[in-house]
Amino acid sequence: MKDTAAKPVLLTMRDVRIDGHSEEVWSPIIKGVDLTLHKGEVLGLIGESGAGKSTLGLAAMGFVRDGCRISGGTIDFDGIDLLAASDAKKRGLRGKRIAYVAQSAAASFNPAHKLIDQYSETPVQHGVMSEQEAHRDAVELYRRMQLPNPDEIGFRYPHQVSGGQLQRAMTAMAMACRPDLIIFDEPTTALDVTTQIEVLSAIRNIVARFDTAAIYITHDLAVVAQMADRIKVLLRGNEVEEADTRTMLSAPKEDYTKSLWAVRSYARPTQPPVRKGTVPVVAVKGVTAGYGQVDILKNINFDIHKRRTVAVVGESGSGKSTAARVITGLLPPRQGQVLFNGKTLPPDYRKRNRDQLRQAQMIYQMADTALNPKLRLRELIGRPAQMYLGLNGKALNERVRALLDLIELEPDTYIDRLPSELSGGQKQRIGIARALAAEPQFIICDEVTSALDQLVAEGILKLLDRLQGEFDLAYMFITHDLATVRAIADEVVVMQNGRVVEQGPKDQMFQPPHDPYTELLLSSVPEMDPDWLTRLLEERAAKAAG
Repeated sequence: MKDTAAKPVLLTMRDVRIDGHSEEVWSPIIKGVDLTLHKGEVLGLIGESGAGKSTLGLAAMGFVRDGCRISGGTIDFDGIDLLAASDAKKRGLRGKRIAYVAQSAAASFNPAHKLIDQYSETPVQHGVMSEQEAHRDAVELYRRMQLPNPDEIGFRYPHQVSGGQLQRAMTAMAMACRPDLIIFDEPTTALDVTTQIEVLSAIRNIVARFDTAAIYITHDLAVVAQMADRIKVLLRGNEVEEADTRTMLSAPKEDYTKSLWAVRSYARPTQPPVRKGTVPVVAVKGVTAGYGQVDILKNINFDIHKRRTVAVVGESGSGKSTAARVITGLLPPRQGQVLFNGKTLPPDYRKRNRDQLRQAQMIYQMADTALNPKLRLRELIGRPAQMYLGLNGKALNERVRALLDLIELEPDTYIDRLPSELSGGQKQRIGIARALAAEPQFIICDEVTSALDQLVAEGILKLLDRLQGEFDLAYMFITHDLATVRAIADEVVVMQNGRVVEQGPKDQMFQPPHDPYTELLLSSVPEMDPDWLTRLLEERAAKAAG
Protein backbone atom coordinates (compact mmCIF):
# COMPACT_ATOMS: atom_id res chain seq x y z
CA MET A 1 0.00 0.00 0.00
CA LYS A 2 1.25 3.46 -0.88
CA ASP A 3 2.18 6.15 1.65
CA THR A 4 -0.21 9.07 1.19
CA ALA A 5 0.09 10.76 4.60
CA ALA A 6 2.49 13.37 3.20
CA LYS A 7 0.02 14.39 0.46
CA PRO A 8 -2.44 17.28 0.91
CA VAL A 9 -5.78 16.57 2.59
CA LEU A 10 -8.60 16.42 0.04
CA LEU A 11 -11.66 15.62 2.17
CA THR A 12 -12.40 16.31 5.82
CA MET A 13 -15.60 15.19 7.56
CA ARG A 14 -15.98 16.11 11.22
CA ASP A 15 -18.68 14.93 13.66
CA VAL A 16 -21.02 14.16 10.75
CA ARG A 17 -24.53 13.25 11.85
CA ILE A 18 -27.23 12.04 9.46
CA ASP A 19 -30.84 11.24 10.31
CA GLY A 20 -33.45 9.16 8.51
CA HIS A 21 -37.19 9.93 8.44
CA SER A 22 -39.82 7.25 9.00
CA GLU A 23 -43.43 7.68 10.12
CA GLU A 24 -42.82 11.35 11.02
CA VAL A 25 -39.92 10.45 13.32
CA TRP A 26 -36.26 11.32 12.68
CA SER A 27 -33.80 8.61 13.76
CA PRO A 28 -29.98 8.77 13.67
CA ILE A 29 -28.20 6.83 10.91
CA ILE A 30 -24.70 8.32 11.21
CA LYS A 31 -23.83 9.34 14.76
CA GLY A 32 -20.90 11.74 14.74
CA VAL A 33 -18.30 10.14 12.43
CA ASP A 34 -14.97 11.73 11.42
CA LEU A 35 -13.16 11.02 8.15
CA THR A 36 -9.97 12.36 6.59
CA LEU A 37 -8.84 11.50 3.06
CA HIS A 38 -5.59 12.58 1.38
CA LYS A 39 -5.11 13.08 -2.34
CA GLY A 40 -4.41 9.78 -4.06
CA GLU A 41 -5.45 7.73 -1.02
CA VAL A 42 -7.97 4.88 -0.95
CA LEU A 43 -10.01 4.51 2.23
CA GLY A 44 -11.98 1.30 2.75
CA LEU A 45 -15.34 1.58 4.55
CA ILE A 46 -16.55 -1.73 5.95
CA GLY A 47 -19.27 -2.94 8.28
CA GLU A 48 -22.44 -4.99 8.24
CA SER A 49 -25.72 -4.05 6.55
CA GLY A 50 -27.16 -0.88 8.09
CA ALA A 51 -23.78 0.34 9.38
CA GLY A 52 -24.09 3.56 7.37
CA LYS A 53 -21.32 2.92 4.82
CA SER A 54 -23.20 4.10 1.71
CA THR A 55 -24.85 6.97 3.60
CA LEU A 56 -21.44 8.26 4.71
CA GLY A 57 -19.98 7.76 1.23
CA LEU A 58 -22.77 9.78 -0.40
CA ALA A 59 -22.37 12.49 2.27
CA ALA A 60 -18.79 12.92 1.03
CA MET A 61 -20.45 14.35 -2.10
CA GLY A 62 -22.68 16.62 -0.02
CA PHE A 63 -25.60 14.36 -0.89
CA VAL A 64 -28.21 12.41 1.07
CA ARG A 65 -30.97 10.14 -0.19
CA ASP A 66 -34.64 11.06 0.02
CA GLY A 67 -35.89 10.79 3.58
CA CYS A 68 -32.49 11.65 5.07
CA ARG A 69 -30.90 14.86 6.31
CA ILE A 70 -27.46 15.95 7.48
CA SER A 71 -28.20 17.21 10.97
CA GLY A 72 -24.73 18.17 12.15
CA GLY A 73 -21.00 18.32 11.53
CA THR A 74 -18.86 19.70 8.72
CA ILE A 75 -17.86 18.34 5.29
CA ASP A 76 -14.94 20.11 3.57
CA PHE A 77 -13.86 19.08 0.07
CA ASP A 78 -10.63 20.78 -0.99
CA GLY A 79 -11.57 23.99 0.86
CA ILE A 80 -15.24 23.95 -0.18
CA ASP A 81 -17.86 23.66 2.56
CA LEU A 82 -20.26 21.16 1.01
CA LEU A 83 -22.97 21.78 3.61
CA ALA A 84 -23.01 25.53 2.94
CA ALA A 85 -22.48 25.27 -0.84
CA SER A 86 -25.40 26.03 -3.15
CA ASP A 87 -27.03 23.29 -5.21
CA ALA A 88 -25.48 24.80 -8.34
CA LYS A 89 -22.01 24.67 -6.76
CA LYS A 90 -22.46 21.02 -5.79
CA ARG A 91 -23.77 20.12 -9.25
CA GLY A 92 -20.61 21.67 -10.66
CA LEU A 93 -18.50 19.36 -8.48
CA ARG A 94 -20.41 16.14 -9.00
CA GLY A 95 -19.23 14.25 -12.03
CA LYS A 96 -16.38 16.68 -12.60
CA ARG A 97 -14.38 16.57 -9.35
CA ILE A 98 -16.33 13.98 -7.35
CA ALA A 99 -17.71 10.85 -9.05
CA TYR A 100 -19.74 7.87 -7.91
CA VAL A 101 -19.64 4.22 -9.04
CA ALA A 102 -22.74 2.31 -7.96
CA GLN A 103 -23.11 -1.33 -6.97
CA SER A 104 -25.35 -2.28 -9.88
CA ALA A 105 -24.06 -1.02 -13.20
CA ALA A 106 -27.03 -2.62 -14.98
CA ALA A 107 -29.44 -0.42 -13.00
CA SER A 108 -27.27 2.71 -13.38
CA PHE A 109 -26.99 2.93 -17.16
CA ASN A 110 -29.77 4.24 -19.38
CA PRO A 111 -30.77 1.23 -21.51
CA ALA A 112 -31.80 3.46 -24.42
CA HIS A 113 -28.36 5.02 -25.04
CA LYS A 114 -25.02 3.63 -26.17
CA LEU A 115 -22.19 3.39 -23.65
CA ILE A 116 -20.01 5.96 -25.38
CA ASP A 117 -22.79 8.55 -25.48
CA GLN A 118 -23.40 8.10 -21.75
CA TYR A 119 -19.65 8.43 -21.15
CA SER A 120 -19.51 11.68 -23.11
CA GLU A 121 -22.46 13.39 -21.42
CA THR A 122 -20.67 14.48 -18.22
CA PRO A 123 -17.42 15.91 -19.70
CA VAL A 124 -19.40 17.71 -22.41
CA GLN A 125 -21.89 19.21 -19.92
CA HIS A 126 -19.08 20.34 -17.63
CA GLY A 127 -17.19 21.88 -20.55
CA VAL A 128 -14.16 19.65 -20.04
CA MET A 129 -14.04 18.49 -23.66
CA SER A 130 -16.05 18.38 -26.85
CA GLU A 131 -18.15 15.38 -27.80
CA GLN A 132 -15.56 14.27 -30.35
CA GLU A 133 -12.77 14.57 -27.78
CA ALA A 134 -14.91 12.67 -25.24
CA HIS A 135 -15.42 9.82 -27.71
CA ARG A 136 -11.66 9.53 -28.26
CA ASP A 137 -11.05 9.69 -24.52
CA ALA A 138 -13.66 6.99 -23.89
CA VAL A 139 -11.84 4.60 -26.22
CA GLU A 140 -8.55 5.30 -24.42
CA LEU A 141 -10.07 4.65 -20.99
CA TYR A 142 -11.88 1.55 -22.25
CA ARG A 143 -8.45 0.31 -23.32
CA ARG A 144 -6.98 1.11 -19.90
CA MET A 145 -9.90 -0.71 -18.27
CA GLN A 146 -8.96 -3.77 -20.40
CA LEU A 147 -12.35 -3.90 -22.11
CA PRO A 148 -12.48 -6.07 -25.24
CA ASN A 149 -12.55 -4.25 -28.59
CA PRO A 150 -12.15 -0.80 -26.97
CA ASP A 151 -12.61 0.95 -30.34
CA GLU A 152 -16.05 -0.63 -30.78
CA ILE A 153 -17.49 -1.60 -27.39
CA GLY A 154 -18.69 1.94 -26.63
CA PHE A 155 -21.14 1.73 -29.52
CA ARG A 156 -23.05 -1.09 -27.84
CA TYR A 157 -26.06 -0.68 -25.59
CA PRO A 158 -25.80 -1.71 -21.90
CA HIS A 159 -27.68 -4.98 -22.46
CA GLN A 160 -25.15 -6.01 -25.12
CA VAL A 161 -22.19 -6.36 -22.72
CA SER A 162 -21.57 -8.56 -19.69
CA GLY A 163 -21.95 -7.44 -16.09
CA GLY A 164 -18.19 -7.21 -15.55
CA GLN A 165 -17.72 -5.22 -18.74
CA LEU A 166 -20.53 -2.88 -17.74
CA GLN A 167 -18.95 -2.34 -14.31
CA ARG A 168 -15.64 -1.41 -15.94
CA ALA A 169 -17.45 0.89 -18.40
CA MET A 170 -19.06 2.65 -15.43
CA THR A 171 -15.68 3.09 -13.75
CA ALA A 172 -14.32 4.56 -16.98
CA MET A 173 -17.34 6.89 -17.11
CA ALA A 174 -16.62 8.03 -13.55
CA MET A 175 -13.05 8.86 -14.64
CA ALA A 176 -14.18 10.90 -17.68
CA CYS A 177 -13.48 14.28 -16.04
CA ARG A 178 -10.46 12.96 -14.12
CA PRO A 179 -12.11 13.61 -10.74
CA ASP A 180 -10.14 14.11 -7.55
CA LEU A 181 -12.41 11.69 -5.63
CA ILE A 182 -14.43 8.60 -6.57
CA ILE A 183 -16.92 6.86 -4.29
CA PHE A 184 -16.95 3.12 -5.13
CA ASP A 185 -20.10 1.60 -3.61
CA GLU A 186 -19.78 -2.22 -3.64
CA PRO A 187 -18.60 -2.19 -7.30
CA THR A 188 -17.81 -5.92 -7.52
CA THR A 189 -20.45 -7.48 -5.24
CA ALA A 190 -22.52 -9.02 -8.05
CA LEU A 191 -19.56 -10.24 -10.13
CA ASP A 192 -18.12 -13.74 -10.37
CA VAL A 193 -14.59 -14.20 -9.03
CA THR A 194 -12.81 -14.23 -12.39
CA THR A 195 -14.57 -11.07 -13.56
CA GLN A 196 -13.99 -9.47 -10.15
CA ILE A 197 -10.22 -9.88 -10.58
CA GLU A 198 -10.37 -7.99 -13.88
CA VAL A 199 -12.47 -5.18 -12.40
CA LEU A 200 -10.37 -4.82 -9.23
CA SER A 201 -7.17 -4.75 -11.26
CA ALA A 202 -8.59 -2.16 -13.65
CA ILE A 203 -9.91 0.04 -10.81
CA ARG A 204 -6.61 -0.11 -8.94
CA ASN A 205 -4.56 0.68 -12.03
CA ILE A 206 -6.66 3.62 -13.14
CA VAL A 207 -6.85 5.14 -9.64
CA ALA A 208 -3.05 4.90 -9.35
CA ARG A 209 -2.51 6.21 -12.89
CA PHE A 210 -4.45 9.44 -12.24
CA ASP A 211 -3.59 9.72 -8.50
CA THR A 212 -7.29 9.70 -7.68
CA ALA A 213 -8.52 9.50 -4.09
CA ALA A 214 -11.26 6.97 -3.42
CA ILE A 215 -13.66 5.79 -0.76
CA TYR A 216 -14.15 2.06 -1.35
CA ILE A 217 -17.34 0.76 0.29
CA THR A 218 -17.65 -3.00 0.63
CA HIS A 219 -18.63 -5.85 2.93
CA ASP A 220 -15.99 -8.12 1.40
CA LEU A 221 -12.94 -7.98 3.67
CA ALA A 222 -10.62 -9.80 1.27
CA VAL A 223 -11.49 -7.32 -1.49
CA VAL A 224 -10.91 -4.24 0.67
CA ALA A 225 -7.54 -5.69 1.65
CA GLN A 226 -6.46 -5.46 -2.01
CA MET A 227 -7.80 -1.95 -2.63
CA ALA A 228 -7.44 0.24 0.47
CA ASP A 229 -4.51 2.07 2.08
CA ARG A 230 -6.55 2.50 5.28
CA ILE A 231 -9.70 0.84 6.61
CA LYS A 232 -12.48 2.37 8.71
CA VAL A 233 -14.98 0.04 10.41
CA LEU A 234 -18.56 1.21 11.04
CA LEU A 235 -21.30 -0.32 13.18
CA ARG A 236 -24.84 1.10 13.38
CA GLY A 237 -23.68 4.59 12.44
CA ASN A 238 -20.70 4.68 14.79
CA GLU A 239 -17.00 4.39 14.04
CA VAL A 240 -15.55 1.24 15.61
CA GLU A 241 -11.90 1.71 14.66
CA GLU A 242 -9.57 2.84 11.88
CA ALA A 243 -6.03 1.86 10.90
CA ASP A 244 -3.79 1.27 7.90
CA THR A 245 -4.76 -1.90 6.06
CA ARG A 246 -1.90 -4.12 7.19
CA THR A 247 -2.40 -3.19 10.84
CA MET A 248 -6.17 -3.66 10.60
CA LEU A 249 -5.79 -7.12 9.10
CA SER A 250 -3.07 -8.35 11.44
CA ALA A 251 -4.04 -6.71 14.73
CA PRO A 252 -7.62 -5.36 14.93
CA LYS A 253 -8.29 -3.87 18.36
CA GLU A 254 -12.06 -4.14 18.77
CA ASP A 255 -14.07 -7.32 19.32
CA TYR A 256 -16.53 -6.37 16.57
CA THR A 257 -13.74 -6.08 13.99
CA LYS A 258 -12.32 -9.41 15.13
CA SER A 259 -15.79 -10.96 14.64
CA LEU A 260 -15.84 -9.71 11.04
CA TRP A 261 -12.47 -11.31 10.42
CA ALA A 262 -13.66 -14.67 11.82
CA VAL A 263 -17.12 -14.80 10.21
CA ARG A 264 -16.30 -17.29 7.43
CA SER A 265 -15.84 -20.15 9.89
CA TYR A 266 -19.29 -21.68 9.28
CA ALA A 267 -19.52 -24.96 7.37
CA ARG A 268 -22.43 -27.39 7.44
CA PRO A 269 -21.62 -30.92 8.61
CA THR A 270 -20.69 -33.43 5.92
CA GLN A 271 -23.72 -35.49 4.92
CA PRO A 272 -23.61 -39.28 4.45
CA PRO A 273 -23.37 -40.42 0.81
CA VAL A 274 -26.61 -40.81 -1.14
CA ARG A 275 -27.59 -44.48 -1.29
CA LYS A 276 -27.22 -46.09 -4.70
CA GLY A 277 -30.50 -46.29 -6.58
CA THR A 278 -32.08 -43.36 -4.70
CA VAL A 279 -34.31 -41.36 -7.03
CA PRO A 280 -33.25 -37.69 -7.10
CA VAL A 281 -35.80 -34.95 -6.45
CA VAL A 282 -34.59 -33.16 -9.59
CA ALA A 283 -32.70 -34.75 -12.48
CA VAL A 284 -31.46 -32.71 -15.44
CA LYS A 285 -30.91 -35.10 -18.34
CA GLY A 286 -29.07 -34.14 -21.52
CA VAL A 287 -30.49 -30.61 -21.59
CA THR A 288 -29.63 -28.27 -24.45
CA ALA A 289 -31.37 -24.88 -24.37
CA GLY A 290 -30.92 -21.30 -25.49
CA TYR A 291 -32.43 -18.17 -26.96
CA GLY A 292 -33.09 -17.67 -30.65
CA GLN A 293 -30.59 -19.77 -32.57
CA VAL A 294 -27.93 -19.64 -29.85
CA ASP A 295 -27.44 -22.59 -27.49
CA ILE A 296 -26.60 -21.43 -23.96
CA LEU A 297 -26.76 -24.91 -22.37
CA LYS A 298 -25.10 -27.80 -24.18
CA ASN A 299 -26.06 -31.31 -23.09
CA ILE A 300 -25.86 -30.77 -19.32
CA ASN A 301 -26.60 -33.45 -16.72
CA PHE A 302 -26.82 -33.32 -12.92
CA ASP A 303 -28.99 -34.64 -10.06
CA ILE A 304 -30.23 -33.03 -6.83
CA HIS A 305 -31.35 -35.31 -3.98
CA LYS A 306 -33.49 -34.78 -0.91
CA ARG A 307 -31.70 -32.97 1.94
CA ARG A 308 -28.82 -32.14 -0.38
CA THR A 309 -27.46 -28.81 -1.62
CA VAL A 310 -25.90 -28.76 -5.08
CA ALA A 311 -23.91 -25.59 -5.73
CA VAL A 312 -23.79 -24.56 -9.39
CA VAL A 313 -20.79 -22.30 -9.96
CA GLY A 314 -19.18 -20.58 -12.92
CA GLU A 315 -18.47 -17.13 -14.25
CA SER A 316 -21.04 -14.78 -15.74
CA GLY A 317 -22.56 -16.28 -18.88
CA SER A 318 -21.68 -19.87 -17.98
CA GLY A 319 -25.36 -20.93 -18.00
CA LYS A 320 -26.15 -21.20 -14.26
CA SER A 321 -29.32 -19.09 -14.33
CA THR A 322 -30.37 -20.52 -17.69
CA ALA A 323 -30.31 -23.99 -16.11
CA ALA A 324 -32.62 -22.67 -13.37
CA ARG A 325 -34.98 -21.26 -16.01
CA VAL A 326 -35.15 -24.67 -17.70
CA ILE A 327 -35.90 -26.46 -14.42
CA THR A 328 -38.71 -24.02 -13.56
CA GLY A 329 -40.23 -24.29 -17.04
CA LEU A 330 -39.55 -20.67 -18.01
CA LEU A 331 -37.28 -21.83 -20.87
CA PRO A 332 -38.28 -25.09 -22.55
CA PRO A 333 -35.17 -27.03 -23.68
CA ARG A 334 -34.46 -27.88 -27.32
CA GLN A 335 -33.26 -31.33 -26.24
CA GLY A 336 -33.30 -33.34 -23.03
CA GLN A 337 -35.68 -33.32 -20.09
CA VAL A 338 -36.12 -32.45 -16.43
CA LEU A 339 -37.43 -35.16 -14.09
CA PHE A 340 -39.07 -34.54 -10.72
CA ASN A 341 -39.06 -37.56 -8.39
CA GLY A 342 -38.45 -39.73 -11.43
CA LYS A 343 -41.31 -38.33 -13.54
CA THR A 344 -40.76 -36.09 -16.55
CA LEU A 345 -41.91 -32.49 -16.08
CA PRO A 346 -43.67 -30.71 -18.94
CA PRO A 347 -40.97 -28.45 -20.41
CA ASP A 348 -43.20 -25.33 -20.40
CA TYR A 349 -44.42 -24.13 -16.99
CA ARG A 350 -47.80 -23.24 -18.52
CA LYS A 351 -48.41 -26.95 -19.08
CA ARG A 352 -47.49 -27.96 -15.52
CA ASN A 353 -50.26 -28.58 -13.02
CA ARG A 354 -50.55 -26.60 -9.80
CA ASP A 355 -48.82 -29.24 -7.70
CA GLN A 356 -45.85 -29.41 -10.09
CA LEU A 357 -45.54 -25.61 -9.92
CA ARG A 358 -45.82 -25.67 -6.13
CA GLN A 359 -43.02 -28.17 -5.65
CA ALA A 360 -40.27 -25.95 -7.13
CA GLN A 361 -39.79 -22.44 -5.72
CA MET A 362 -37.12 -19.73 -6.04
CA ILE A 363 -35.33 -17.34 -3.71
CA TYR A 364 -33.92 -14.43 -5.70
CA GLN A 365 -30.62 -12.58 -5.52
CA MET A 366 -31.98 -9.06 -5.11
CA ALA A 367 -34.67 -9.09 -2.44
CA ASP A 368 -35.16 -5.36 -3.04
CA THR A 369 -36.54 -5.98 -6.52
CA ALA A 370 -38.12 -9.39 -5.80
CA LEU A 371 -40.57 -8.09 -3.17
CA ASN A 372 -43.52 -5.89 -4.20
CA PRO A 373 -42.86 -2.64 -2.29
CA LYS A 374 -46.60 -1.91 -1.95
CA LEU A 375 -47.53 -5.16 -0.20
CA ARG A 376 -47.19 -5.84 3.51
CA LEU A 377 -45.43 -8.97 4.69
CA ARG A 378 -48.68 -10.81 5.51
CA GLU A 379 -49.65 -10.48 1.82
CA LEU A 380 -46.20 -11.23 0.40
CA ILE A 381 -45.85 -14.43 2.40
CA GLY A 382 -49.54 -15.32 2.34
CA ARG A 383 -50.15 -15.27 -1.41
CA PRO A 384 -48.32 -18.55 -2.22
CA ALA A 385 -50.07 -20.29 0.69
CA GLN A 386 -53.39 -18.96 -0.58
CA MET A 387 -52.69 -19.87 -4.22
CA TYR A 388 -51.17 -23.33 -3.77
CA LEU A 389 -52.67 -24.56 -0.50
CA GLY A 390 -56.05 -22.80 -0.59
CA LEU A 391 -55.60 -21.21 2.85
CA ASN A 392 -57.77 -18.24 3.83
CA GLY A 393 -58.85 -16.32 6.90
CA LYS A 394 -57.58 -17.56 10.25
CA ALA A 395 -55.71 -20.52 8.76
CA LEU A 396 -53.81 -18.22 6.39
CA ASN A 397 -52.96 -15.78 9.18
CA GLU A 398 -51.66 -18.61 11.36
CA ARG A 399 -49.56 -19.95 8.47
CA VAL A 400 -47.96 -16.53 7.84
CA ARG A 401 -47.19 -16.10 11.54
CA ALA A 402 -45.68 -19.60 11.69
CA LEU A 403 -43.46 -18.81 8.69
CA LEU A 404 -42.26 -15.57 10.31
CA ASP A 405 -41.36 -17.61 13.38
CA LEU A 406 -39.47 -20.08 11.17
CA ILE A 407 -37.29 -17.33 9.70
CA GLU A 408 -36.71 -15.87 13.17
CA LEU A 409 -38.72 -12.64 12.76
CA GLU A 410 -41.20 -11.80 15.53
CA PRO A 411 -44.72 -12.00 13.94
CA ASP A 412 -46.32 -9.21 16.02
CA THR A 413 -43.47 -6.87 15.11
CA TYR A 414 -43.12 -7.65 11.40
CA ILE A 415 -46.35 -9.02 9.92
CA ASP A 416 -47.71 -5.62 8.85
CA ARG A 417 -44.44 -4.02 7.78
CA LEU A 418 -43.61 -3.02 4.22
CA PRO A 419 -40.36 -4.22 2.57
CA SER A 420 -38.94 -0.68 2.85
CA GLU A 421 -39.08 -1.06 6.63
CA LEU A 422 -36.69 -4.04 6.61
CA SER A 423 -32.92 -4.44 6.41
CA GLY A 424 -31.33 -6.32 3.50
CA GLY A 425 -30.97 -9.49 5.55
CA GLN A 426 -34.58 -9.30 6.77
CA LYS A 427 -35.82 -8.90 3.18
CA GLN A 428 -33.91 -12.00 2.17
CA ARG A 429 -35.51 -13.90 5.07
CA ILE A 430 -38.93 -12.83 3.71
CA GLY A 431 -37.90 -14.25 0.33
CA ILE A 432 -37.15 -17.55 2.07
CA ALA A 433 -40.50 -17.51 3.92
CA ARG A 434 -42.35 -16.81 0.67
CA ALA A 435 -40.66 -19.81 -0.98
CA LEU A 436 -41.50 -22.04 2.00
CA ALA A 437 -45.14 -20.90 2.02
CA ALA A 438 -45.92 -23.22 -0.90
CA GLU A 439 -44.48 -26.23 0.98
CA PRO A 440 -42.10 -27.20 -1.86
CA GLN A 441 -39.67 -30.10 -2.02
CA PHE A 442 -37.11 -28.16 -4.08
CA ILE A 443 -35.84 -24.57 -3.85
CA ILE A 444 -33.51 -22.72 -6.24
CA CYS A 445 -31.37 -20.22 -4.32
CA ASP A 446 -30.09 -17.73 -6.90
CA GLU A 447 -27.10 -15.80 -5.48
CA VAL A 448 -29.11 -15.25 -2.28
CA THR A 449 -26.16 -13.99 -0.20
CA SER A 450 -24.14 -12.05 -2.78
CA ALA A 451 -25.62 -8.65 -1.87
CA LEU A 452 -25.36 -9.23 1.90
CA ASP A 453 -22.56 -8.44 4.30
CA GLN A 454 -20.69 -11.43 5.69
CA LEU A 455 -22.33 -11.47 9.11
CA VAL A 456 -25.85 -11.34 7.64
CA ALA A 457 -24.92 -13.85 4.91
CA GLU A 458 -23.72 -16.34 7.50
CA GLY A 459 -27.07 -16.03 9.30
CA ILE A 460 -28.95 -16.71 6.05
CA LEU A 461 -26.81 -19.79 5.30
CA LYS A 462 -27.41 -21.19 8.78
CA LEU A 463 -31.14 -20.56 8.40
CA LEU A 464 -31.26 -22.34 5.03
CA ASP A 465 -29.32 -25.26 6.48
CA ARG A 466 -31.71 -25.57 9.44
CA LEU A 467 -34.81 -25.39 7.23
CA GLN A 468 -33.41 -28.02 4.88
CA GLY A 469 -33.07 -30.43 7.77
CA GLU A 470 -36.54 -29.66 9.13
CA PHE A 471 -38.40 -30.00 5.81
CA ASP A 472 -36.22 -32.46 3.83
CA LEU A 473 -35.60 -29.83 1.16
CA ALA A 474 -33.40 -30.14 -1.92
CA TYR A 475 -31.49 -26.99 -2.87
CA MET A 476 -29.90 -25.82 -6.09
CA PHE A 477 -27.56 -23.06 -4.95
CA ILE A 478 -26.43 -20.76 -7.78
CA THR A 479 -23.43 -18.73 -6.67
CA HIS A 480 -20.13 -17.21 -7.73
CA ASP A 481 -18.83 -17.13 -4.14
CA LEU A 482 -16.66 -20.16 -3.47
CA ALA A 483 -16.53 -19.35 0.26
CA THR A 484 -20.32 -19.85 0.25
CA VAL A 485 -19.85 -23.13 -1.61
CA ARG A 486 -17.47 -24.35 1.09
CA ALA A 487 -20.00 -23.38 3.78
CA ILE A 488 -23.25 -24.80 2.38
CA ALA A 489 -22.76 -27.30 -0.47
CA ASP A 490 -22.79 -31.08 -0.48
CA GLU A 491 -21.96 -31.34 -4.17
CA VAL A 492 -20.58 -28.89 -6.73
CA VAL A 493 -21.34 -28.51 -10.44
CA VAL A 494 -18.85 -26.32 -12.32
CA MET A 495 -20.14 -24.75 -15.54
CA GLN A 496 -18.29 -22.98 -18.33
CA ASN A 497 -19.73 -21.78 -21.63
CA GLY A 498 -22.91 -23.78 -21.10
CA ARG A 499 -21.21 -27.08 -20.32
CA VAL A 500 -20.61 -28.97 -17.08
CA VAL A 501 -16.80 -29.19 -16.93
CA GLU A 502 -16.56 -30.89 -13.53
CA GLN A 503 -18.89 -32.14 -10.81
CA GLY A 504 -18.68 -34.16 -7.62
CA PRO A 505 -18.80 -34.05 -3.81
CA LYS A 506 -17.61 -30.76 -2.31
CA ASP A 507 -14.61 -32.22 -0.51
CA GLN A 508 -13.43 -33.88 -3.71
CA MET A 509 -13.94 -30.69 -5.76
CA PHE A 510 -11.69 -28.61 -3.52
CA GLN A 511 -8.82 -31.10 -3.76
CA PRO A 512 -6.47 -31.23 -6.77
CA PRO A 513 -6.20 -32.22 -9.52
CA HIS A 514 -8.77 -29.89 -11.06
CA ASP A 515 -10.07 -29.10 -14.50
CA PRO A 516 -8.11 -26.01 -15.66
CA TYR A 517 -11.25 -23.87 -15.45
CA THR A 518 -12.01 -25.05 -11.90
CA GLU A 519 -8.40 -24.22 -11.01
CA LEU A 520 -8.91 -20.72 -12.43
CA LEU A 521 -12.01 -20.21 -10.28
CA LEU A 522 -10.30 -21.44 -7.12
CA SER A 523 -7.21 -19.30 -7.69
CA SER A 524 -9.39 -16.20 -8.20
CA VAL A 525 -10.91 -16.22 -4.70
CA PRO A 526 -9.45 -13.17 -2.86
CA GLU A 527 -7.43 -13.81 0.27
CA MET A 528 -7.04 -11.68 3.40
CA ASP A 529 -3.57 -10.63 2.28
CA PRO A 530 -2.87 -7.11 0.92
CA ASP A 531 -0.32 -8.55 -1.51
CA TRP A 532 -2.56 -11.29 -2.88
CA LEU A 533 -3.88 -9.47 -5.97
CA THR A 534 -0.44 -8.14 -6.93
CA ARG A 535 1.07 -11.60 -6.56
CA LEU A 536 -1.73 -13.26 -8.56
CA LEU A 537 -1.47 -10.79 -11.44
CA GLU A 538 2.32 -11.18 -11.56
CA GLU A 539 2.02 -14.98 -11.60
CA ARG A 540 -0.54 -14.90 -14.40
CA ALA A 541 1.51 -12.40 -16.42
CA ALA A 542 4.61 -14.58 -16.07
CA LYS A 543 2.64 -17.68 -17.08
CA ALA A 544 1.22 -15.88 -20.13
CA ALA A 545 4.69 -14.64 -21.14
CA GLY A 546 6.45 -17.94 -20.75
